Amino acid sequence: MNWLQKTIAPFLGIESKAAAPVERIEPLSVVNTQNWAYERTWSGERMATPDVLAIAAAWACVNLIAGTIGTLPLMVYRTKADGSRDLARDHRLWRVLHDSPNADQTAVDFLEFISANLELQGNGIARKNRNTQREIVGLTPARADIVAVKRKANGELRYSWSENGVSYDLPQDEVLHIRGFGGGPEGGLSTLTYGRHAFGLAQAQDRTAGGMFANGLRPSVVLSFKEFLTKEQYEQVEARLQQKFLGAMNAGRPFIAEGGQEVKTLSLTPEDAQMLESRAFSVNQVCMMFGVPPHMIGHTEKATSWGTGLEQQTLGFQKFTLRRRLGRIEKAMQKQLLTPQDRVEGITIEFSLEGLLRGDSKARAEFYARMTQMGAMTINEVRQLENLPPIDGGDVPRMQMQNVPITEAGKEENSDVPAQG
Repeated sequence: MNWLQKTIAPFLGIESKAAAPVERIEPLSVVNTQNWAYERTWSGERMATPDVLAIAAAWACVNLIAGTIGTLPLMVYRTKADGSRDLARDHRLWRVLHDSPNADQTAVDFLEFISANLELQGNGIARKNRNTQREIVGLTPARADIVAVKRKANGELRYSWSENGVSYDLPQDEVLHIRGFGGGPEGGLSTLTYGRHAFGLAQAQDRTAGGMFANGLRPSVVLSFKEFLTKEQYEQVEARLQQKFLGAMNAGRPFIAEGGQEVKTLSLTPEDAQMLESRAFSVNQVCMMFGVPPHMIGHTEKATSWGTGLEQQTLGFQKFTLRRRLGRIEKAMQKQLLTPQDRVEGITIEFSLEGLLRGDSKARAEFYARMTQMGAMTINEVRQLENLPPIDGGDVPRMQMQNVPITEAGKEENSDVPAQG
């Protein structure tokens, strides 16, 4: 347990663990994952990973973050002596990171899987596949919740897990380990662990709402009789109500009173009216755990669906939520996948953020216009990003010259006019 875990664990009801002895196996998550199956949250719910993903807001947040990262192109660059960079399409990692890391997955599938594990478990794990020359030619992901790490006497980390009937016990050089927020050597902090009380509250509210609908909501009427009913009569009335009037499918069905019955309508209690507000609060809490603006998962309560307010929130999501996640992935891959010779040659691994503009033609056009007008991009570079063929003369940077000092305005035009004698 690293210093950050030790600091915040007491406030979250997580028992602080002593330093692990040599050769002791510890799970990558902050606490033993067994606790997820047996420890109750403050709301009384028992939480496990499938339960968390069954919460609509949690599923939407993980799907949004992992899906966005997965669809961003991951590039391998080679830096030249003059500081310029070219795409290193001939590098062995280009196919692995940009196209397909293994026989079963595309690069999108792989990055989405790794990102989802980072969001839920705080770690992204993949096994390195090498050729006979010991070069990395593939990556096979592993579920972070089944991987355990142990530190040997010499300080080396080893990763152990079993999957599909095969057991692995690998040194750290054979594993790509991307650590999430607060990550120490053994791994990052698990959102599932530290957010379990918020997730438990959301699940409890979903369960309560589902139970209300299953039982026809709260009783809206009271049936009163002038005389006491026998046991048989009571059971007959109760059975008839359950058969004919309970459940969402029977909502609004007319009730026929007979035998001296009186029907009295009950009004909605304040507790019932507060249920929707409480569930909305839980959605906001779940969004806070993942750093996602609520409107990006369709929760627009008390917020307009248009205007600059949501635009700024979306930009904030890209700047404060995505950027640090992308940085962790990039730095981990550069540290663990590149060889010393790669670093000498200036090889780097970075995401192409232009992918975030693909769905916004207006923003894309404005970006290209500014970059070409200031000479930062050529016409052919823009056309390449738009999957268009190059044109003659399109590799020359151009710059607009309208902006000149006011004292120089008009001099260039007047210089061509012959002097009047």
